[in-house]
Amino acid sequence: KSDLSTTEDFTCPSYHSPFTIRVSNEFFFTANMASATLSSTFTSKVAVSHANCERGNFRNSVVRSSSRRNAAPVRISCSTNQEGESEKTSTLSRRELTVTTPASIAAVAALSALPQSVRAEAFAGSDEWVQVPLPVDPGVILLDVEFVPDEPNHGFLLGTRQTLLETLDGGRTWEQRFLNSDDEGVNYRFQSISFSGNEGWIIGKPAILYHTTDSGKTWERIPLSARLPGNPILITALDNQGGAEMATDEGAIYVTANAAQTWRAAVEETVSATLNRTVSSGISGASYYTGSFATVVRSEGGDYVGVTTRGNFYMTWEVGQSYWQPHNRNSSRRIQNMGWRKDGGLWLIARGGELFYGVGDGITEDFEQRRIGSRGFGILDVGFSKGNEVWAAGGSGSLFKSVNNGDKWERIKDLDNVAANLYTVKFMNNGKTGFVLGNDGVLLRYTA
Repeated sequence: KSDLSTTEDFTCPSYHSPFTIRVSNEFFFTANMASATLSSTFTSKVAVSHANCERGNFRNSVVRSSSRRNAAPVRISCSTNQEGESEKTSTLSRRELTVTTPASIAAVAALSALPQSVRAEAFAGSDEWVQVPLPVDPGVILLDVEFVPDEPNHGFLLGTRQTLLETLDGGRTWEQRFLNSDDEGVNYRFQSISFSGNEGWIIGKPAILYHTTDSGKTWERIPLSARLPGNPILITALDNQGGAEMATDEGAIYVTANAAQTWRAAVEETVSATLNRTVSSGISGASYYTGSFATVVRSEGGDYVGVTTRGNFYMTWEVGQSYWQPHNRNSSRRIQNMGWRKDGGLWLIARGGELFYGVGDGITEDFEQRRIGSRGFGILDVGFSKGNEVWAAGGSGSLFKSVNNGDKWERIKDLDNVAANLYTVKFMNNGKTGFVLGNDGVLLRYTA
């Protein structure tokens, strides 16, 4: 019997009555000197005591943990949503609490009977990020997140396999929502969501569009033309009532001012038509181009930057222009992603983990490298939070932080056990609210 065995109580005050979770763990190690092996036996017991729980709300809680040797700490937390909200969080290392063995099945069963306000998290975490458990199937890739401007705790999360989740507590917990598509056998990829006031929009692939005017309580599907060039890739809710701007992966940009009853084209031709018309422009890889955009990002001023699927060049569009403008990449490596900094300048990620900042603000072809030290892992996205704080996310759970606007970076080692690629970093509410989205339903919530 080792000295790692523990017994600890977690007591949470609730609106009706307090309840206690008692976790008891024992570890036994056996050494076989002949075969030079070390085996272990683990026993976990969970006892739950609470009264009047029939008067509360219930939900199933699942305790999960990585089986890796240096897996992340376990967080067992509970809170009430009533007045005088309180929360107590205790953290045990994986050596103290793990629930991956058959002996711990009883623990999961006991926790499943707790009121809705209880959450059991055995996910990766750091001082500034915590992984949030989601009610999604394995293999779901999270693609976008957005909050209602007038309701800072009310948000929506999108993903593949028609994934739509809703939160009412700032992203601490999420519930599934279902939209009626009336298309049997079509598996939609919900790509982008945007709100202005209580009015919101969702677009997806194959081409689909939803609209709400009541902060997402109800969603109406709006038909899109079968002649739409490409699939919708980005939607932006505009300030005017009924206003929205939609971009497709073939470079079409459409604007509506009457809740999608009619659309006006802001660009006269697709990117394929532009490039094939200007094959003598000197743009590498532009000849007989028939591809599409992998990513499209809109600035606050309404300008766009798009990276082609092959990553061999990028294109920009400014308000008032009739066509997309092609640009050669600055690195010998292909472009992974691009976006806009808070000061209006561009950032560019090249494959292999190279990060560049555009010189000055606005659109440019001059870039300066910001060395990130990604250890060979690809960087997939960059997000800007408060002040000069910048975050970069990438493959194999890689997350990097800079506090001086990208001049120097440090890797967040506490998140190395996240078994997912991190595709998107997004901050809202002036950098106070932030999320990192990954594959296999991995969601990190910013807690700083």
